Amino acid sequence: MTTRTLSPLDRVLVEIERALETVFVATPVATRPSPADDLPEPEFDDIARRHAAGLMRINHVGEVCAQALYFGQAAMARDEAVRSQLLAAASEETDHLAWCGERLEELGSRPSLLNPLWYAGAWTIGAGAALASDRLSLGFVVETEHQVEAHLGEHLETLPPGDERSRAIVRLMQEDEARHARNAQAAGAAELPPPIPALMRLASKVMKAVAYRV
Repeated sequence: MTTRTLSPLDRVLVEIERALETVFVATPVATRPSPADDLPEPEFDDIARRHAAGLMRINHVGEVCAQALYFGQAAMARDEAVRSQLLAAASEETDHLAWCGERLEELGSRPSLLNPLWYAGAWTIGAGAALASDRLSLGFVVETEHQVEAHLGEHLETLPPGDERSRAIVRLMQEDEARHARNAQAAGAAELPPPIPALMRLASKVMKAVAYRV
């Protein structure tokens, strides 16, 4: 049995398909059940529901960006082992995307209207990092996942009292992100030079402020 080698056009079409699925399918098929499945829906007032939806929309955008970042990195990775690791992490991020999308529906809300923009920006950053080197690309994974892990911790504190459905999703996402960072570190990630981490934190703050509402 032979394995087909993808042409440049094939690779472009694959990336287009991935982008369309990530941006326009709010609840893709997850490979794992949602950690919220067996938990009751809390009683919310309108303010608490909108706040929970805003936080979960931020998390959904974060997963759109994570997919884009990993796919951009994988598309330009030189080492096949690095590419496989990035695509495996992207598969778990698909679960996160599905869980956040489902939770948004339960809260009577929707994903960010700017998801195409978020995806395009993150894919470009991921591809650029991979073009520089695989080690720098893995360094982006480590820094990104550490920052995501931190903001998920903030969400665990600020979600409305009693919203254990959202918290269960956020907790498992946080565990997965920490593991992705450890795996990238073990694979030889390079430490990002300043001011890249600070710029990433600034971009994240802007994204969170906008995605909470739009």
